[in-house]
Amino acid sequence: MAADRDKLDALLKKARALPKVPGVYLMKDAKGVVIYVGKAAVLPDRVSSYFVPSADLGIKKQPMLEVIDDFEVLECETEWEALLTENRLIKDIHPRFNARLIDDKTFPYLVITLRDDFPGVFITRDPNNPEYKGAKVYGPFTSVYALREAVQLLQRIFRFRTCTLDIVDGDPKNQHFRPCLLYPIKQCSAPCGAKINKDNYRADIQRFIRFLDSKRSVVLRELRQEMEAASKDLAYEKAAVLRDQIKAIEKLDDRGDRKDNWQPETESFYEDPRKGLESLQRTLGLDKPIRCLECIDIAHLHGGETVGSKVCFVDGRPLKNEYRRYKIQSVAANSPAGKINDDYASIREVVSRRYREAGAGNELYPDVIVIDGGLGQLHAAQDAFNELDIRPPMVISLAKKEELIYVQAKAEPIRLSRNNLGLKLVQAARDEAHRFAQHYHHILRRKKVIGE
Repeated sequence: MAADRDKLDALLKKARALPKVPGVYLMKDAKGVVIYVGKAAVLPDRVSSYFVPSADLGIKKQPMLEVIDDFEVLECETEWEALLTENRLIKDIHPRFNARLIDDKTFPYLVITLRDDFPGVFITRDPNNPEYKGAKVYGPFTSVYALREAVQLLQRIFRFRTCTLDIVDGDPKNQHFRPCLLYPIKQCSAPCGAKINKDNYRADIQRFIRFLDSKRSVVLRELRQEMEAASKDLAYEKAAVLRDQIKAIEKLDDRGDRKDNWQPETESFYEDPRKGLESLQRTLGLDKPIRCLECIDIAHLHGGETVGSKVCFVDGRPLKNEYRRYKIQSVAANSPAGKINDDYASIREVVSRRYREAGAGNELYPDVIVIDGGLGQLHAAQDAFNELDIRPPMVISLAKKEELIYVQAKAEPIRLSRNNLGLKLVQAARDEAHRFAQHYHHILRRKKVIGE
């Protein structure tokens, strides 16, 4: 056993000396046979974790420590390149401690629907589905979570769509369609709202594909050449797009410092935004990942100066430039003194005003809509939604005190552990909506006092 510890200590020393770059590592036995392939965002951090005395690799992988005799690494320029390299090596080598990547519905794939006028980028476990006929397919991959994270990151650069809308080039309806929230935060170029033409959109898709198939340095060189050519041809708009893509690719590894469009004071509401979204998705039984969540709250003082607020979270983070305030009109209209406390009517008004355009087919709903309150508030919101042409995918309410989640079409509320990350995400949105509503309410109160 001492000899084994000596061997692991030697491997630990070797691992800590690795360059601090993304890459793929190959664990080998005494005969030099590769027994495991993995990827790393930072090679020394990930590889050394196998050899520290406290290493716990789980039931399936822990026995691997007794077999490992050496390892080698392949340095990569990006985490995405490491993800693709890991995928290819596992399929080629079939290491004994890796799960087998067989072509069934167990593993995720990335598909790009090239037959569409405006190709979409999707993650699926069924790449043979007829709707993906003619699509470019990557995979299978070992981790759907790593794949989703990579796609969301690359979407900030190439701004491809991930929605399932049927977008036809030249359709006059596109001119009146309001894009989803990925457009204002510059994660989609919004072909649904005719914000980009077919040729320019497909050019972005081709650059995305080149990025997937090549090294980052190669793609950057090609993009710089395209940008220079566009500038010489006085195509300044195209050159600006290429310039932005180049800068985004160069900053690809600086995700922790990039907080553009996010509200700084609400960055650390809860532990892990991604895990919170996944937990909430499981709780609500949704088939697709949650990307956009909105929360509505009402604030007043003894029924006076009633206001509503709508806050927006995208990918689990608050997006301040999509916050909205509403001075309630319907309650005041029914009471000249404006002193009637009617949260239900206020909620109906805010819901109607916020989602009227979506009901007319000119805007997309968020994935989840949270109403601050209990079953009565949820019913009030549903009353407003019932008057619209289409229903949102999921509406819930969060009751104070016991923090119960009420879900549409379910008689009994959902009670979650206080440590549940999905609950913490909903609480974060509720608290932010309440703060935002109270702030507006106090502004109106001050104006009224000063005016009087």
